[in-house]
Amino acid sequence: MKKITLPLSKETIKNLRAGENVLLSGTILTARDCAHKKIFEYLDGKRPLPFGLENAVIYYAGPCPAKPDKASGSCGPTTSARMESFAPRLLSLGVSGFIGKGEMNEATREAIKNNNGVYFSAIGGAGALYGNAIKKSECIAFPELLSEAVYRLEVEDFPVVVAYDCAGGSIY
Repeated sequence: MKKITLPLSKETIKNLRAGENVLLSGTILTARDCAHKKIFEYLDGKRPLPFGLENAVIYYAGPCPAKPDKASGSCGPTTSARMESFAPRLLSLGVSGFIGKGEMNEATREAIKNNNGVYFSAIGGAGALYGNAIKKSECIAFPELLSEAVYRLEVEDFPVVVAYDCAGGSIY
């Protein structure tokens, strides 16, 4: 099992291969459907985003509210195919990778390859496990979207599998 500290370097991404088990530690951003639409409204309107995209890893998830002694509640992945129309452009703007559930289309796989990115698969139904790996959670954009807002998560040993690597490899 590889342990990786985020943000991802280009060298780290180049050495990842589909099927590898990875533990991520560092900062990830959450964004689901509604947040992606807002991000693109900002980009299309030439308005600056309230967070950076460069080297970001975006987790397709929305954290549940935290219990008093926790940084986050359950935080399981959502279906990645719903973000396919957004992923290629985000990669071209500097996003280094995504975390989600399930396959993505050929255009996204090509964009991952062409932009030296990576797609990690998270386990559906394991939201409590992922919530426990979150050490800090902060809403950084679009709070009106509630759990679909963009959150900055500090994670430790967040378990994922490399689903698509930058060489074109796939677990699917």
